[in-house]
Amino acid sequence: MPLLESIGYALVGGILPPLVWLYFMNKEDSRCPEPRWLVGLAFITGMIAVPIVLPLESYAIQKLGEGTLGTIIAWATIEETVKYGLAALVILWRKQVNESLDLVIYMLTVALGFAALENTLFLIQPFSQGQFLAGIATDNLRFIGSTLLHAIASATIGFALAFSYTWSPRARAITASIGLILAIALHALFNFFIINASGSATLLSFFVVWTGTVVFLAVFEVLKFIQYQNAPRNVC
Repeated sequence: MPLLESIGYALVGGILPPLVWLYFMNKEDSRCPEPRWLVGLAFITGMIAVPIVLPLESYAIQKLGEGTLGTIIAWATIEETVKYGLAALVILWRKQVNESLDLVIYMLTVALGFAALENTLFLIQPFSQGQFLAGIATDNLRFIGSTLLHAIASATIGFALAFSYTWSPRARAITASIGLILAIALHALFNFFIINASGSATLLSFFVVWTGTVVFLAVFEVLKFIQYQNAPRNVC
């Protein structure tokens, strides 16, 4: 298959799953929807993180070895730190981010943008070799695994920022650091199980992600309830 055609299919397969999750999350915030241009900017910001992350991860492999525990932790640290750093630099300071729930929405959107481009890169090789079934299998696994992982990990930082929304800057910085550490730990745990992919380890990795998803949805609803209880009904 021609390379450009393979890239086109990979883009569709890579971007579509994160857009499904993004649509679902925006429906959850339908009472006070975010500006579409800013949601789009957050998604693109996440995609921009990928070419920043890749050379750093290659350097980690050179220094720590491929598949080692040190590399697994380094990769998780690099990805979560870069995603959060770009989100803070490009999105989180804007006046439109004016509610605690917004911090979760935009962190999650940045993560989905990252997952979209990462998924695309994973799909180019099987599609370019005509291995459509392998590509579809990869896409399905990344849809329910890696894409969710990125979303839940970055949302952990968003929750830390959201629940400390009215605290002092120093307290918020400490809370954000705790959220980042938790995101790195969750990400590294998933990667560890995937890299050491026996049947039971793979199942355990998806159990971690889906457990995280259930916790995420529950905490999101709690945060939404608190925010809507404290805000006038017709004001966003």
